[in-house]
Amino acid sequence: MLRAKFSRLAIAAGLSLGAASLAIPVNAATYLNGSATANFDVTLTIVANCIIAATPLNFGSVQGVLSTAVNVNTTVNVTCTNTTPYNVGLNAGNGTGSSGTTRFMSGTGSNTGTVAFSLFQAAGTTLWGNTQGTNTLGGIGNGSAQPLTVYGQVPAQATPAPDAYKSTITATVYF
Repeated sequence: MLRAKFSRLAIAAGLSLGAASLAIPVNAATYLNGSATANFDVTLTIVANCIIAATPLNFGSVQGVLSTAVNVNTTVNVTCTNTTPYNVGLNAGNGTGSSGTTRFMSGTGSNTGTVAFSLFQAAGTTLWGNTQGTNTLGGIGNGSAQPLTVYGQVPAQATPAPDAYKSTITATVYF
């Protein structure tokens, strides 16, 4: 009986040691026979890209007639990859009669009247259009949003019928 107990203990101890030796990770061992190396590249390709966002330009409400100019501004934000050159263009809009840098807001009610307006790159100076190299505004990306101010003006003009007037402008970033 003592012999059977001793044999069981020996077997249990042997199994414990075997299990313990199996739990040692292979990569934790130390080898002294030599070594070999290999190199590998880590790569990333960054492609030039830009995004653009615009906020509305609201000339507000005018009571009476358009006898004096109404000036307001808004912001177009351009975010381009660092060192990426870009141009921002503003199209003529969708107001009746709009073309190039000549822009009109159309009545949204039943009237067919229009209100002329202009968009400038600087207050009252360079008209902002959509022809690269002629009337777009350029810059160089820095990886962060770059705000560009759009200056709007409704000049004094013959006042059309009372209504809400609107034009939708498309801002485009070329890169």
